[in-house]
Amino acid sequence: MSVTIENLVTSGTFSLDGGTWDVDNNVWIVGNEDECVIIDSPHDAGAIINQVRGRKVLAILLTHAHNDHIGPARELAAAVDAPIHLHPDDLMLWEQVYPDHKPDEELADGDVFKVGGVTLRAIHTPGHSPGSNCFYLESEGTVFTGDTLFNGGPGATGRSYSDYNTIVASIRERLLTLPPETVVRTGHGENTTIGAERDTLDRIPQ
Repeated sequence: MSVTIENLVTSGTFSLDGGTWDVDNNVWIVGNEDECVIIDSPHDAGAIINQVRGRKVLAILLTHAHNDHIGPARELAAAVDAPIHLHPDDLMLWEQVYPDHKPDEELADGDVFKVGGVTLRAIHTPGHSPGSNCFYLESEGTVFTGDTLFNGGPGATGRSYSDYNTIVASIRERLLTLPPETVVRTGHGENTTIGAERDTLDRIPQ
């Protein structure tokens, strides 16, 4: 069976710097009928477990550690018996949710994850947070961008540990080098393409 990409939307809140906002988050599940990986773990462990449908989960890959992306991560990991991978530069955000427990594995730029006969590659894209990562699935012509790149441009950089110039550089240097037809699957909202967002970034001053 060929690899499939499944999207689940969960709803909850995002809290940082003393504020709280209602948000809808995308969960991405990549795999086949036997095994999969989960990209991000927002809000509702039960809904994600149901979407897995009993498959072997090889890894839970976190694009970053804002609480709306990791809220039930440990509950999910225990339920599906899978390791949590997070870039260490986001540990200070992780510890706001889980002060007494570390992620299982340190995620690094270039790490590869094999599932269902295909390979996901981690791309470190700091800016929205220091440890933000995207996951490139070249065989399927798609990249999972978390909150680094949205339909309409860069992710937010107005809160702690984020930086606008850094996120723009990450997008230009790490993501816009991908083929223009690459589908961008985001952490919130609708898909876009690298080509469309290249046009968006072209309107942003260098």
